[in-house]
Amino acid sequence: MAPARKKTTMSPAHKKALAEGRRVGRAVKGYLDALDATRPRRGRRRTPQSIRKRLAAIDAAFDDASSLQQLQLTQERMDLEAELEALDHKVDLSGLEKEFVKVARTYAESKGISYAAWRSQGVPSDVLTKAGIGRGS
Repeated sequence: MAPARKKTTMSPAHKKALAEGRRVGRAVKGYLDALDATRPRRGRRRTPQSIRKRLAAIDAAFDDASSLQQLQLTQERMDLEAELEALDHKVDLSGLEKEFVKVARTYAESKGISYAAWRSQGVPSDVLTKAGIGRGS
C-alpha cells in the first residue's frame, strides 16, 4: 500500500494568479470568438427577407413531402431559424475589444504569440497597436 499523500494547499497569491490567468484567457477568447462570428463569409449574404422567404417555402412544401424529405426540411427550418436569430443578435465588439487591449500584450508575452499569429486570426492591426503589440513581437 502506498503511503498517504501529504495534502498541499495553494497560497493566496497562487490562487490569485490562477484567477487572473483565467480572466485574461476569457478576455482573449471572447474577443477572438466575436471576431470569428462577425467575419464575412464567402458567397452571397442571406438577408432576413430571404431567410423568411425560404421558411415560407419549407412550410408550403412540408405536407406534400415524404417522411425523409420532412426530416430534411425540419432540419433546414431549424438551421434557418437559428441563422435568423443570429442576424438579430449583433455582437458588441467595442467592450470585448477594450478588455482584449488591456490583456493582449501580457497574454502574448506569456504564451509566445507573435504579431503575425494575431493577424492570422483576424485581429486588426490598429487593435494590436493599441494593445502594445508591434510587428517585432
